[in-house]
Amino acid sequence: MLHTFRKQIRKISMIAATVAMLAACNSAPSTPTGENTSAPSATTASSPSASADKKDKQNIRVQLPFLKQSLDAPLIWAIEKGYFAEEGLNVEYERGFGNADTISKLGTGKYDIGFSDIYNAMEFNDKNPNEKIIAVAMYQNKAPFSIVTFKDKGIKTPADLVGKKLGAPAGDGPRKLFPLFAKEIKIAPDSVTWETMEPKLRETFLLQGKVDAVSGFYTSVIPSLVKGGKTMDDIQIFFYDEYGLDFYGNGILVKSSFAEKNPEAIKSFLKAYFRGMQEVVKDPEAALDLVVATDQSKLMDREAEKLRLKLAIERMYVTPELEAAGFGGVDMKRFEKSVAQTVEGFKLNPVTAADLFTDKFLPPKEQRLVPPASERKQLP
Repeated sequence: MLHTFRKQIRKISMIAATVAMLAACNSAPSTPTGENTSAPSATTASSPSASADKKDKQNIRVQLPFLKQSLDAPLIWAIEKGYFAEEGLNVEYERGFGNADTISKLGTGKYDIGFSDIYNAMEFNDKNPNEKIIAVAMYQNKAPFSIVTFKDKGIKTPADLVGKKLGAPAGDGPRKLFPLFAKEIKIAPDSVTWETMEPKLRETFLLQGKVDAVSGFYTSVIPSLVKGGKTMDDIQIFFYDEYGLDFYGNGILVKSSFAEKNPEAIKSFLKAYFRGMQEVVKDPEAALDLVVATDQSKLMDREAEKLRLKLAIERMYVTPELEAAGFGGVDMKRFEKSVAQTVEGFKLNPVTAADLFTDKFLPPKEQRLVPPASERKQLP
């Protein structure tokens, strides 16, 4: 009887051990995949060899100007297609909270590279002369600065803004530059009144008739208005670059101290990035599909992003200047004028274009040429 009891105990123990082993297997952490919500990464360690390969690469932390959008397609393409990895880089990115915030965090060293505008960086440099930020490339050849209204408002020319109510967040770049715009169109800056709101409410205020027009990036404003029920035929846009403020758009920015310590990493980053840009311009629909597919939130509006990318390619990513000189560079005479205008508009200490931009990290021209029109597909 004792012998039988011992056999039952051994049998029960064996069953318990088996259950424990199965539980351990089921609770083992799975391999991470996809985009990390706090720091979306370029590569994912799906095997020990992949992990080792990732460790061998230099980590580059990037902050976007805002939420991930179709405008970030060159970066996403270069990540997903392995262009950065080929250059020995492991690129990780996080969403931004506006250009000024991206520059501020770049200045603290939280990120290595920021996608933002050099004009806000000028203001940062003016206040933080020991934490200088520079542009190593301009990926938007034209700034998306604009005043947007509806045609039924009767505002047919910028001069018709006199006496009207304009809306924008307090820190909006085009709003801050409005006195210069007013000077160019020969109206008094104080001939309009301003309504201040949160960025997410700007288009709502215009749609609801609380303001007559808004200032902002047309790549942000237009898709939101169309999503709100308007058509392109309903909308009147006054582009700043058509009225004497021929500014560059967002650039690829770094702290000068980072550039001094990591010149090869910057060169490699730009080479891969503009390779991605070339592919986006060749096949924007494939690029759009890739951006939407990598959106972990699954909240991205494909039609809005399609319009945003279409606007960007037509006015910012493909221009006569770029077709002649290639992606990433600047016309220093044109840039010098916009820098002087920003100094005046933001009331900054004088600086020169050479203080803010360097082309020494750019790939050779032949590696960043705009694809010929015959190779460029159109977004349907």
